[in-house]
Parts: sequence; C-alpha cells; structure tokens
Amino acid sequence: MSKITDIQGTFTLNNGVEMPYFGLGTYQADNDQEVVDAVKFALDQGYRHIDTAAVYKNEVGVGKAIKESAVAREDIFLTTKVWNSDQGYESTLKAFEASLERLATDYVDLYLVHWPVVAKYKDTWRALEELYKQKRIRAIGVSNFLQHHLEDLLQSAEIVPMVNQMEFHPYLVQQDLLNFCTDKGIQYEAWSPFLQGKLFELDITRDLEEKYGKSAAQIVLRWNLQKGVVTIPKSVHKNRIASNSEIFDFELNDDEVAYLDSLHKGERTGPDPDNFDF
Repeated sequence: MSKITDIQGTFTLNNGVEMPYFGLGTYQADNDQEVVDAVKFALDQGYRHIDTAAVYKNEVGVGKAIKESAVAREDIFLTTKVWNSDQGYESTLKAFEASLERLATDYVDLYLVHWPVVAKYKDTWRALEELYKQKRIRAIGVSNFLQHHLEDLLQSAEIVPMVNQMEFHPYLVQQDLLNFCTDKGIQYEAWSPFLQGKLFELDITRDLEEKYGKSAAQIVLRWNLQKGVVTIPKSVHKNRIASNSEIFDFELNDDEVAYLDSLHKGERTGPDPDNFDF
C-alpha cells in the first residue's frame, strides 16, 4: 500500500489514475457562498480532491469555487455522481452532461453510480463505460454497492469499477467487503467517517486522543487512510476543514488499527443499500 505522506498524497486506481486519498465532502453544503467558500478554503489549505453529487444540488457552487480558486483545474480531482432518478443508459448520459454544465468543466475525474438501483444499475454502468471510453471521465466507479451488487455488475461489465464509495466508520467496517474490493482492484472510499457527527459523543477514541494529542476526527481519518481507504470528511467550517487535514504527523500502530476495526457492529447512519427507497 502507498505510504501516507501528506494532504496531496494519492492511491493509484486500477487504470493508473492517481486519486488523492484525502478530500473534502460537500454533502449538505448549500449551493451558495457556503459551498464556494468551503471549497476555496480547502483548496487553499492544500486539498486537491473535491467530492459532490447531482443530488447535493451544489454542483454550481463547487464549479464556481474551482474556477475562482488559484489552483489549476487539472490539479484538482473532482468527483460527482449520477442520482437514482436519472439511472438507465440514455438518462445517465443526459445527467452527466447536466452535471458538467453545472460544474462548468469539460470532464470529471471520477463519476459514480450513487446507489445500486435494481434493474437499472447495469444500464447506468454501460453509460459510464461509454463516457470513460470517450475520455470524458478519468475514472468510473460505484457508491453503496455491497458484494452481491458488485458480483452481479462484474458479470456483464467490460470495465471493473475503479472505486466503491461506502459508508465507513468504526461501527461499520465491513472488512469482508473491503477485502473483496481490494482483491478485485476496486479502491474503497469512505463517506460519513464520523458517523454523521455521532463520533463526537462517543468515548471510543479517548485514549488515542490523549496519546497523540489529536481529536477524535483526526484519529478516525488517520485510521481510514491506514486501512487504505480514501476519505472525504465533509465540513463548511474553516477550522474543521483545516484540522481534519492535520493527520500526517502521527501514525497509529497495528494494535490501534485493530482496536478501531474491532468496534464494528454493522451500525449504519445512512440507508441500507439492500433496502433504500429514494
């Protein structure tokens, strides 16, 4: 596994593309000055990976921030996702064009199928493969796909997904799924690393916080990276955006990583990929 070195360090995807292993999530960031300021500040802080989605309704603000930033577009790894109501072959192609227009860019670095919509995700994936072949997306992947969804997709897919973005935190480790993705060359990525804020009410990292002089957020983000998992903590607060990135001056030992792994209890803060209805 790549060494965890700094905020602009990368993991290499199965097609050779370098994906920054640390980024900014923008879920629930308003599509106005709030998301513009958050993204611009993150880029100023050294972040080079920004994650959004059509359903977040803030792609316009994200695109504006990237345009106004001093950082060149080609130095930014930009992810967006096709929403469930747009899934299917033709509708995904249209949804992609609409996302590009909102983001004011002519390509994205990573495009994801947001949820495994039954009877649609294979057609959606064909559309992503087509866009990838046209070199309009540098990498394609999925989000919220469990092992059986991946196995089903891989039966007909021409291209193995490069990424699977999943809910991932100490209460939802899903090591078997992580191992499966690793075996297939699919990069694992975390959403909701802080259990949607619940982490800060728990004592699970207190000893580690004291030992390393770090916050619960910093401990868990460091654990994500040491597990080989890309992580994109969301925030619109400058102090948190900055402190979330201060995780490159310490390292958890193997026992500490195993301790955080051991907290797994299959507890979700978001919907179950086998039982969701949007």
